[in-house]
Amino acid sequence: MKLVRNLFDREKLILLVLTATQFTHIVDFMIMMPLGPQLIRIFGISPQQFSLLVASYTFSAGISGLVGAFIIDRFDRKNVLLVAYIGLTIGTLACGLSPNYHSLMAARIFAGAFGGILSALVLSIVSDIIPIERRASAMGMVMTAFSIASVLGVPIGLWIANQLNWNAPFLFLSAITSIVTLLIIKTVPSIRAHIQDKQTRPSAISNIRSIITDKNAVKALVMMSLLVFGQFSIIPFISPYMVYNVGFSEDQLPLIYLCGGASTIFTLPLIGRWADKHGHLKVFVWAVLLSAFPILSITDLGSAPLWVALLVTTLFMVMIGGRMIPATTMITTALEPKKRGSFMSINSCVQQFSSSLASVLGGFILVKTENGSLLHYNWIGYFALIATFISLFLARKLKSVSEF
Repeated sequence: MKLVRNLFDREKLILLVLTATQFTHIVDFMIMMPLGPQLIRIFGISPQQFSLLVASYTFSAGISGLVGAFIIDRFDRKNVLLVAYIGLTIGTLACGLSPNYHSLMAARIFAGAFGGILSALVLSIVSDIIPIERRASAMGMVMTAFSIASVLGVPIGLWIANQLNWNAPFLFLSAITSIVTLLIIKTVPSIRAHIQDKQTRPSAISNIRSIITDKNAVKALVMMSLLVFGQFSIIPFISPYMVYNVGFSEDQLPLIYLCGGASTIFTLPLIGRWADKHGHLKVFVWAVLLSAFPILSITDLGSAPLWVALLVTTLFMVMIGGRMIPATTMITTALEPKKRGSFMSINSCVQQFSSSLASVLGGFILVKTENGSLLHYNWIGYFALIATFISLFLARKLKSVSEF
């Protein structure tokens, strides 16, 4: 009994550190989007240029995820995690020291190159150490990093930016990531069980070929790609839309992330437990169906009272985050464990490219009028909904590969 309790305590400690890793990584990515109004004003750039700034990170992350797919399963997961996280720390510091638009874009590309495989690594580690019957709950815990980032990271970052300047949040974040690096070294165990003997290990090319020619794996990748496309065609422009169309002040933007994040801190672990108890696909179906309302509402809101806007944005965050938990859990069983790291890296790559494409297309669909408002955000909502329902169709076709 004591051994079981110690095992659970050990798992929780590792999950907490992995959650901290995700938290800082997500804040590093997310903080750019609510800084949109400031950056557009300070640098004198257009919404299209801002969308390229957002996409530069995700595009770079997509390339690094693709490269990582060839090597990630050949090394100790802890060592790869440390290299990627230290690189992210350096990139974040460079963002804080950037003096202009072009240097900031270069710093974002550098940060994205290391951040691109972090999510894949964290999810692979969770999948390696947590049995499938408890995995959705563990995913729910790790994914609360998004909630904590929304409640604490982004609002505090925006407050720091408003009090000092836009550079300051990146400088503070780089200090935090330095501390988390030490925690990773201390708590995350060496994970080498997935490493095959050199004599029997297939080449990197063969390994990737076996993944991209596996119909089940391809369905999983396309499903996640469409799901992310539907989200990130909307997310980068929430802050500018709320300021220019709904009537928010820049000082009120943290309320969006505070309310949404506070709600998801409770709902994401709950959804994870529901998925373990009632079935991952069943919960995913309901989450997708329920996400349709906030997707359409947030992209066609118009001028509205503060409480109405916050209700809509909070529902959006709850349902968008909620559907990712069962979806991510389902794809971890799409292939056998020995290929999981490479598969999750490819998945990360596909998601990053999808979010980049979504951000860029969204930037070109939006039109800024002479009075400063943004047009055609509702068009983006329609495209997001179409992509989401196609992903639901593919999810129903996925098969689970036994791990034991």
